[in-house]
Amino acid sequence: MVWFKIRSFFLFLWASTNKHGVHSPFIYDLVTNCFNAPTNPSKIATFKKIQKLLFSNQNSINITDYGKGSSVFKSNVRKVSDIAKIAGITQKKAALLLRMADYFNMNNILEIGTSVGLGTSVLSIGNPDAQIVTLEGCKKTAEVAIGLFSQNHLNNIELVVGNFNETLSNVLKNRQFDLIYFDGNHQKEATLNYFNQCLETVNNNSIFIFDDIHWSPEMHLAWEEIKIHPKVTITIDTYFWGLIFFRKEQEKQHFIIRV
Repeated sequence: MVWFKIRSFFLFLWASTNKHGVHSPFIYDLVTNCFNAPTNPSKIATFKKIQKLLFSNQNSINITDYGKGSSVFKSNVRKVSDIAKIAGITQKKAALLLRMADYFNMNNILEIGTSVGLGTSVLSIGNPDAQIVTLEGCKKTAEVAIGLFSQNHLNNIELVVGNFNETLSNVLKNRQFDLIYFDGNHQKEATLNYFNQCLETVNNNSIFIFDDIHWSPEMHLAWEEIKIHPKVTITIDTYFWGLIFFRKEQEKQHFIIRV
C-alpha cells in the first residue's frame, strides 16, 4: 500500500500541470479564481478552531466500520483526537473546499462519510446558507459530530446514521445536489455503487468529489472507471481528490492539476 502511494505520487508529479498548461476556459478560470485564490481568513480561522476542539478531545469511542477498515488503527476503540488527526480533512483540503464553496455557491450538498464531522463543518462554514445532508455509518462517531455541530452553531446540517447501502437510496429520492462528496468507503465496488446511484440525480452543474483516489489500487481502478463513464465530461485529478463535472457543453477532457 505504501509503495503504491509513493509510486502514484511521483507519477502524479510527472504528469500534472498548473493553469499555464490548461487550455479549457472553464478549467483555467477554476484554477485561477478558485484553486489558486486566497482563502477567506475568517472561514479558515473558524475551521482551525473546530479542528483544535477535535484534536484536544481525548474521549475514546467504539467504532463500527462498514468500509475498508483502517491501515493505521489496530483496534476499534479509538480516541476522537486520533480519528480527527488521521482520518479528518487536512487544512490544505479544507482551504480548497472553502474556496470551492465560494466559487460555485453550492446550495444543496451531500457528504457520504461524516466521521467526527470535521469535513462536514468545512462545508457548513463555506456556505452557511446551504442545506447539507451527511451520512455516517457509525453511531458513536455520529454522536461526536452532532455534538460538534451543536457546539459551533452549524445549524444547516442534517446527519443520517446507518449503513450507506440503506440510507443513500432514501436520501437520493426526489432530491438533487450541487455537490456530492464521497469519503465513506474506500473499496472499489462500494465506491462505484454509490457513484452509480448518485448519477441518477445529476444535472448539468453537479460536482462530485472523490476523496483519496490514489489511496489504494482499488480506489485507483474505481477512479479510472468513473472517468470514462459516458455522463462524465470533465475530470480533475488533484492527487488527493478526484473531481468530476457533467457539463454537456464541454468536450470530454481529463486534467491532472497541482493545487
